[in-house]
Amino acid sequence: MRKPKLVIMAAGLGNRYGGLKQIQPVGAYGQAIMEYSLYDALRAGFEEFIFIISPAMEKDFPTGIRGRIGGDKHILCAVQRLTDLPAGYALPQGREKPWGTGHAVLSCRGMLDGSFAVINADDFYGPSAFEAIYGFLTAGKKDGRGEYAMVGYELKNTLSASGYVARGICRTDRQGTLAEIHERTHIISTHEGALYTEDGRLYRKLPDDAVASMNLWGFTEDFIGELERRFAAFLDRAIQENPLKAEYFLPEVVGAMLRENAATVRVLPCAERWYGVTYREDLPAVAEAVARMTAEGKYPERLWG
Repeated sequence: MRKPKLVIMAAGLGNRYGGLKQIQPVGAYGQAIMEYSLYDALRAGFEEFIFIISPAMEKDFPTGIRGRIGGDKHILCAVQRLTDLPAGYALPQGREKPWGTGHAVLSCRGMLDGSFAVINADDFYGPSAFEAIYGFLTAGKKDGRGEYAMVGYELKNTLSASGYVARGICRTDRQGTLAEIHERTHIISTHEGALYTEDGRLYRKLPDDAVASMNLWGFTEDFIGELERRFAAFLDRAIQENPLKAEYFLPEVVGAMLRENAATVRVLPCAERWYGVTYREDLPAVAEAVARMTAEGKYPERLWG
């Protein structure tokens, strides 16, 4: 059985951050968050990595990341292009925003030949998260269709003190499988707990222990075909309703498959604390957390020797 690959989504524009947050240093020797994810993934058993990058990163990023972590690691890069659309579709005039996380994963479809995990480049997941998803992908023989997994965090461990965040809020059944997922794109942390809004005016409460998706998924190879097939239907709606900003979200594709009984998703509980750089104000807190974990011996000061 082929070992699963790890797909790292690094093409985001970082509009709320105001720059390419995925390459901002948080470690003592300039390490970015994604380098800690690679370190944890290697310890868990992953050996092949695919970075999804933007066209603006195409010139420098591949040689830069290989130079930092060493040429002995198997690293590929896929470019997420706005014009990568199904036959018969054209880019809406004025569209500059990437098509979203579902489209990002489609960008590397030619590089996948088996099961794979997906993460965001600008999120710190913690070592146990990678151990859990790798264990799922390598445990036993799957029939290759619709058997997926997701690492689930407690919502209270995933919020930013600097502003709103987007999270897939999940409901699980008694067997620990995902029953439904709703993409909440505006969640804030308050003294009352987590609140979300859909219209910018009315805020609703979310439980602190709600299961939140941080886009750490495990998929069998058939998921790429599902992404391709459903992308055209998404475009039909998006071009009519919101051609400049509509996004093809990975959790929404999974949610649609659940409603159609086309997939099962095992939720792998994770007690780790999420760290990320949604906003520039988050950067000092992330650097402080990394320094603390390094002092505790969880990471070496120099990740790559």
